[in-house]
Amino acid sequence: MNRTSIVVATLVVAMAACGGQPEPELPAPVVDSTAIREQARRDSIEAARQAREAAERARLDAERRAREEAERIRAALMAELAAMVNFDFDRSDIRSVDMANLDRKAAILAANTGVRLRIAGHCDERGSDEYNLALGNRRASSTKRYLVNKGIDASRIEIASFGEERPLDSGSNESAWARNRRSEFEITGGGATLVAP
Repeated sequence: MNRTSIVVATLVVAMAACGGQPEPELPAPVVDSTAIREQARRDSIEAARQAREAAERARLDAERRAREEAERIRAALMAELAAMVNFDFDRSDIRSVDMANLDRKAAILAANTGVRLRIAGHCDERGSDEYNLALGNRRASSTKRYLVNKGIDASRIEIASFGEERPLDSGSNESAWARNRRSEFEITGGGATLVAP
């Protein structure tokens, strides 16, 4: 065989290999459009459920935070209303150091018109029982008058005197006596839903 015949033979073999039968086409996959639509519907329902649950969690969380904040504010306002005022020996006039305390109480009471208070006047152990009861009454009256002068309706505030009967400090020295000369505040109504002024 000569060289030309080898080239021709190779070409014939190559052409036969390339030009043979076409490869059979694969059938197109069968698409179940009903199954696709059903899966899309299920996916959509699941996404909507997750969105509703996320929105509900966010709403509940916001409500919880609002309740906690309202309770924190209420506790702070209760503490402000309960803060005592003190008096000098044998005096019933409001000290300048206690005026800011009473001004805050007046603002809280003005913002919470349903709140009612009892102011109790107290004394130290010096003086007779009768004198201390009268002095405790003057202290409670003086405290009430201050709040009424700040615009609080007098009918919302009642007064009481305990004289020397309920000391905060049982000591018999100036420090104990100074603590015992006081007006105390008790909320008697409307304190459940306090709002800040």
